[in-house]
Amino acid sequence: MLKFLLFTFILQYCTCNYVPRFKHNVHTTNTHDAVAYDTKYLSIPVDHFGYANQDMFTLRYLVAKQHWHGDGAPILFYTGNEGDITWFAENTGFMWDIAPEFGAMLVFAEHRYYGTSLPYGNSSYTDSKHLGYLTSEQALADFAALITYIRGSVNGAENSPFIAFGGSYGGMLSAWFRIKYPHMVQGALAASAPIWQFQGLTQCGTFYKTVTSDYARESEECVTNIRNSWAVINKMAKTESGRATLTSALRLCSPVAAGHGDVIKSWLQEIYTNLAMVDYPYPASFLEPLPAWPIKVFCRSLSDVMVDDLTLLKALAQSINVYMNGTGQATCFDWQQSATGNLGEQGWNFQACTEMVMPFCSNGIDDFFEAQSWNLTSITQSCQSTYGVTPRPRWIETQYGGKDLAGSSNIIFSNGLLDPWSVGGVVSSLSDSLVAIIIDEGAHHLDLRFANPDDPPSVILARNREKHIIHQWIEQYRCEYDNGRYWMTAMFNNDLMTFFGMVCIFFVVIILVRKEYVQRTRVLNSSEILVVHDREKDDMTFNYITK
Repeated sequence: MLKFLLFTFILQYCTCNYVPRFKHNVHTTNTHDAVAYDTKYLSIPVDHFGYANQDMFTLRYLVAKQHWHGDGAPILFYTGNEGDITWFAENTGFMWDIAPEFGAMLVFAEHRYYGTSLPYGNSSYTDSKHLGYLTSEQALADFAALITYIRGSVNGAENSPFIAFGGSYGGMLSAWFRIKYPHMVQGALAASAPIWQFQGLTQCGTFYKTVTSDYARESEECVTNIRNSWAVINKMAKTESGRATLTSALRLCSPVAAGHGDVIKSWLQEIYTNLAMVDYPYPASFLEPLPAWPIKVFCRSLSDVMVDDLTLLKALAQSINVYMNGTGQATCFDWQQSATGNLGEQGWNFQACTEMVMPFCSNGIDDFFEAQSWNLTSITQSCQSTYGVTPRPRWIETQYGGKDLAGSSNIIFSNGLLDPWSVGGVVSSLSDSLVAIIIDEGAHHLDLRFANPDDPPSVILARNREKHIIHQWIEQYRCEYDNGRYWMTAMFNNDLMTFFGMVCIFFVVIILVRKEYVQRTRVLNSSEILVVHDREKDDMTFNYITK
């Protein structure tokens, strides 16, 4: 009986794990020329959760099938962020790098209200009536509708496991997608996903404290000079001559007028924050064209003690040049333009006024920013004035569970410790299937970028672990949902070795079962004979005593 149970277990294990594997090509090319895709569109509802609004809109998505093995091979699905999906597709090199290894199709889905996926065209941003359908919930429903469509329309995709990928807000969406639609994706890689950067979940001052520590890592004097610059700007902005000095010393394209001091400071604050996010170990153009380790280069001009205000401002201008003039073509800096031109700022500002209400504050001591408290009242007033909406600061926690993820599974949360968003992310594993991966020298979703010769060891290890876990998810999917199909299709897919291997296992088990049955029959027969002999002996003994 023990042998029977043992080989039954072996059979079950083999049929769950010994399936036709996709041919692995471990040494894949990492050239950006490999980014080639077809642009497709799908008509879907503007409102997935009501029945009064029957409007439809066209969602854009990108598909790359050049590495797909078809017939149940994996599909890697990117949950689009707050911007043009082509930009994210071209900056998510990890998916392109591993597609040959997994024999995978790649799908990049655009987020509604960004790129060309505008539900009401040019009127999408006119008022809250048209803009009110810009929510994470509606976006996730878009992705679910798209996966359902792909399964039903793409030959060979019906039984494919889908794995969600995303970075930053897209990483939040990939995690939430697995939480809300676990039947749609087998797992999710949520890179630099600050799903806890919300009221009551993360302290408001930790973000800017991390930004500051990135600069302190290169130069303490750099931190001191940035901290001192705010007072200089405030003083200069009060007078006409001071504003003229600001314009010339900081090499600004347009003159600083009265009341522009706070705008200038917000512009600088965005630059400092963005540099911390993209402090990559090699030249990159994710937000702007930047050199390797851009904070190190930025701090070179600010690493000395500044003797006067003008010297400090001119040194600051040299540092700003690193971010604003990576091409070397700029003769001045446009402070009225967003420092992040590729992202959909208008849409994100609306989301920050509705459900993406993330608290930030600074004190000027633990960080190098001006002291600024988190004031939900003033933010609410601003949102009501601008969009006619009232923020819901606790809705994300209500909708997606906050820190209570006990009912979720198969999510990788990867975070780089140089990334200020990591403080709002999951940095410790919550269970065997809710896994945190830490990248010591990593900035914002470094692991999702193309492999690079200058990658630090921590990101190489992180990617290898991510691939290993994704392989496990796919095998789990095969075992749970797709096991039986391979017994019938292996031969027809010309995978003869797999087919005959399964046949051999089958017949070995049949032989062992028959052998077990014969042995058990013999034992039963022998037991019956012994019982008969014992009964005859007892009868004889009884007769002897009677006599």
